[in-house]
Amino acid sequence: MATRIDSNTMALLALRCPRCHQGKLFSHSALNITKFADMPALCPVCNQSFEPEPGFYFGSMYITFAFNVATIFLVGVPLYYFFGNPDTWVYVVTVTVVTLLLTPLILRYSRAMMLYLFGGAHYDPKWQDSGRAVRS
Repeated sequence: MATRIDSNTMALLALRCPRCHQGKLFSHSALNITKFADMPALCPVCNQSFEPEPGFYFGSMYITFAFNVATIFLVGVPLYYFFGNPDTWVYVVTVTVVTLLLTPLILRYSRAMMLYLFGGAHYDPKWQDSGRAVRS
């Protein structure tokens, strides 16, 4: 049995179910290049649905956009100040490589944030004790 995490923030960072904070949101490792985005339909611990409605995760592309804008600034600003404003191709190549390397993490955290903010499930520390471990 997985360890319960009481903090919503820590459960989000650990990519755990928004209701029980125990079940994993993703089926495979982020390093698995072909299956890093695979999510089970239901939480393996509490049976919470991970897709509240069809097309639910289309909204996560806005969160992904915000992460990518942050990546551009976090890579571009140090390049400008530490490397004396290099040529444009250096910015393009560096930001592209960093963004491609971070894609699995950005996608996972975008989906997790979407589920936590708009999925309708809230943390219930007593879900197991109350017998409410049913599909919702």
